[in-house]
Amino acid sequence: MPELPEVETIKRDLQKVILGAKIKKVCVYNPMVIREPSPTLFRKSLEGLVIKNILRRGKLLILELSNGSALTIHLKMTGQLVYPGGFKNSRVAFHLSDGKILDFNDQRLFGELRVLRNWKKLKFVQALGPEPFDLTYADFRDMLSKKKTKIKPLLMDQGFISGIGNLYAAEILFRAKINPGRSAQGLTQPEKARLYKEIKKVLTAAIKHGGSSVDDYVRLSGKQGNYARFHQVYGREGKPCFVCKTLIQRIAQAGRGTYFCPKCQK
Repeated sequence: MPELPEVETIKRDLQKVILGAKIKKVCVYNPMVIREPSPTLFRKSLEGLVIKNILRRGKLLILELSNGSALTIHLKMTGQLVYPGGFKNSRVAFHLSDGKILDFNDQRLFGELRVLRNWKKLKFVQALGPEPFDLTYADFRDMLSKKKTKIKPLLMDQGFISGIGNLYAAEILFRAKINPGRSAQGLTQPEKARLYKEIKKVLTAAIKHGGSSVDDYVRLSGKQGNYARFHQVYGREGKPCFVCKTLIQRIAQAGRGTYFCPKCQK
């Protein structure tokens, strides 16, 4: 699933090419990705509106429109936005006033598209924790001190902190030299400080390189993100650690594969 760096990359790419464009026509080729309103109302409620602003909250994209409503897009597992589009495998195609098409693709149909009067009232949004870049160290330290759960699942908990998923949690913990099985409450003050620093450092670097294309994620242009070449542990089971040469291990944790170095991460 695309995480904060991938969604932020798409947001920034969208801002460069479709901000201020009018949605002239909407073609819904597979209604399963339309969550609300009905596919017919979804189409009618968008046509003729101008895209006034493009935001991100956690892993959610928000396109604010000229009548005060918003188009929200959650890519989920395999969702993609491609511009210019017009490809036959798109699930929804947005025909814009510049004569080009914005395609929403989704092979597994898990994506969620909505038109809402107030996107901030979406239950999913209201349940989100703070944005990583908005957190002060003091707030982060206090948040950790109240949690007995293991640190890796906690970083992936969208109600604790928004936008971090399995991939970046693994990379952050490796760079912070923290074992994913450690209790959040049991981290030392220096470890908490390292973790806070690496969250922002890793996410910033991943955004700079356009995100990680390890599954279905592509940038708006259809090209891959380049951050996967900087991965230290994710997807490297059985390969030597770049730091100590110990073989990277993979374990199951909270139903997900967790990659780590048993020597570097204590």
